[in-house]
Amino acid sequence: MNATTTIGTAAPPISAPAAPRQSGTFMPRFIVGAIILLGWEFIVRLSAPPYVAKPSTVVMAIPGVLADPAFQAATGNTLAAVTEGLAIALVFGVVIGLMMGRSPAVERGFRHYVNGFYAMPMIVVLPLFSLWFGYSSGTRIATIIFAAIFSIIINVADGARSVPREYLEVARSFRANRASVLFGIVLPASMPYLLAGFRLAAGRALIGAVVAEFFLSIGGLGYYILYNSRSYKHSEAFVGVLLLAGFGVGFELLVFWVTKRFMPWYRREDKTS
Repeated sequence: MNATTTIGTAAPPISAPAAPRQSGTFMPRFIVGAIILLGWEFIVRLSAPPYVAKPSTVVMAIPGVLADPAFQAATGNTLAAVTEGLAIALVFGVVIGLMMGRSPAVERGFRHYVNGFYAMPMIVVLPLFSLWFGYSSGTRIATIIFAAIFSIIINVADGARSVPREYLEVARSFRANRASVLFGIVLPASMPYLLAGFRLAAGRALIGAVVAEFFLSIGGLGYYILYNSRSYKHSEAFVGVLLLAGFGVGFELLVFWVTKRFMPWYRREDKTS
């Protein structure tokens, strides 16, 4: 007797992928931040002079600093210089990066200089720039460009080298000239690399502007922080530091939004913050 027994087993329901636990990360971050702030407040109150910045005095100083015309003028000077320097660095950095990425001869000629200048501390070139441009805003612009341009060059060159060969073959089949290939195919395909380099360049440009203002004692957030710290107004100076940190975080979020909004094909593997 041949009996065939069919055992029907219901397949387990497919569960939806677990959503990232963003809410679960808030409390640990909040607790760690509160511990740091409380520890800072406690240590300063016990062992430091009254003028040393602590969280309570920094918070109380924020309204007055933000309403101070000198602070507003300093912020405007620094942001204007950073914007101008970044624009110049972006134009020249993109052109040089594309040439390095697509021309082996240009790559061999520029690579070591670009890598060497990128690794050079910007404080080293400040005395030289001050001799060339004087103790003026021109030295600050030169320092910002020096701080920013090499990040853009390196990333754009990497992006230009990574363009799929199929794109270039299609362009050649349509007899596209070199400029059309560079700016019509290579540059759009390198945009994720360009944005990554521009994000690094923006942070370095902000640092370069502040360092130049420290060294040159010209109007800007760097000089505002230096002046108030030397005048024993540490809380007011720390407000400027917080504002600089806010600019960095804000620019990071802006680049992330631009990448997500206008380049949907580009996905980062690590989206956790």
